[in-house]
Amino acid sequence: MTVHASLAVFAKRDCPTCELIAPVLRGLAERGAALTVYSQDDPAFPDRLDGVVDDRELAHSFRHRVEIVPTLVRFEDGVEVARTEGWDAAEWRRLTGVADLGAGLPGLRPGCGSKSVEPGLADYLRVRFGEPGIRARRIDFGPYDDEIEICFERGWTDGLPVVPPTDVRVLRMLAGTTRAPDEVVGRIPPNLAECTVEKVAINAVMAGCKPEYLPVVLAAVEAALEPEFTLHGLLATTYFSGPIIVVNGPVARRIGMNSGMNALGQGNRANATIGRALQLIVRNIGGGRPGEVDRATLGGPGKYTFCFAEDESDPRWEPLSVSRGFAPGSSTVTLFQGEGVQGFVDQKSRTPEDLARSLAMGLNAIGHPKMVQSQRAILVLSPEHHAIFAEAGWDRRRIEAAIDAATLRPGRDLVAGAHGVGEGMPAALADEALPKFNPGGLMIVRAGGPAGLFSAILPGWIAGRNHLELQPVTKEIKP
Repeated sequence: MTVHASLAVFAKRDCPTCELIAPVLRGLAERGAALTVYSQDDPAFPDRLDGVVDDRELAHSFRHRVEIVPTLVRFEDGVEVARTEGWDAAEWRRLTGVADLGAGLPGLRPGCGSKSVEPGLADYLRVRFGEPGIRARRIDFGPYDDEIEICFERGWTDGLPVVPPTDVRVLRMLAGTTRAPDEVVGRIPPNLAECTVEKVAINAVMAGCKPEYLPVVLAAVEAALEPEFTLHGLLATTYFSGPIIVVNGPVARRIGMNSGMNALGQGNRANATIGRALQLIVRNIGGGRPGEVDRATLGGPGKYTFCFAEDESDPRWEPLSVSRGFAPGSSTVTLFQGEGVQGFVDQKSRTPEDLARSLAMGLNAIGHPKMVQSQRAILVLSPEHHAIFAEAGWDRRRIEAAIDAATLRPGRDLVAGAHGVGEGMPAALADEALPKFNPGGLMIVRAGGPAGLFSAILPGWIAGRNHLELQPVTKEIKP
């Protein structure tokens, strides 16, 4: 059986080792070897060698996965069987079959980085020459079009500029997950349009995310699509609410999320763009646009983005994820149907009992002081307020129980018409004692800066008394 062997060498003039072996390449050609040389930066290099392939576009280097120059590749019947990088005289002699190849040259010399793996360039080569490419429908712009303005004109934005989702940016984003681009994450309401990992990545690019944020965005989308989250209803409500994302676990630290000073505010890229990506996915894939299905009377700034991490630095505190059944050290997202920040100030309470009663007064005001058991809330407990509880040995469950008990009020004060206020509960409840929340309706999260006896209340979506189908959802973040 006859085997047809051939050789390929990838090289560039701007490489001392490639210059060193140029005589070796000429010698192989003179011996009649089936040799092809691909030159990455100068089609005239090596000098005095015919048939050099101009690979300045790096198509051949990319397709052959060249990382170092020079690289020698041996083919048999058109199939690669061996390769060596840099100059290793023994390996070059073995692959070429020329026993005295490179006589007089040093035995070993390291090569240089291939131009095809230069930072940033590899992604462009993947777009031009890689398979598979982006599956989403392409929108071509004219040479003088402003891509950002086109995004505005086509309604792809939330009112702020978005990052144009070029092929290169989307491929870079997809590198942030091991999940296949064509994997279906779910159907996004209101149009129930099919959403793939690739479509999530496109909107994550538009939101300004980094690739390492993509697993968090994917988990947030999956949580939002659970039936008990009721994303369609949350989108269509006339109330203020939208998705609030709380991130727990090592991923928050790894991607640089803010759980401390100004955690609920601006200035942190991960916090800002992860929440924004979810909102853009609902808008651009599901068709949930304000004034159409989104019928909010007033809305709120949280509908641009509302995402932060829990502060897990105090070992005395049980993180939200653990309280919701996940293992310590796991990375999760918890989605809550909430609205804006209601500030809470108490600079004088010094015992846990006093502070619990004080917090209950603030929580009783959400929605309306006379409306009870109709919504949930997140209490964002600042470090200084938490310290009052922690120093007395109170854990999460004791704090929650004390606050729930302190919200209990006589029904006669809450019924419609009481105290000259028409809003309120049905008259049949006048003889009952009513708490503000149904069981489990209050979640506590630690976050915030080290100074300031301030905490925050994030009221939930008003969904009717004893409406237990509406639930926050926690999902583990996959790679």
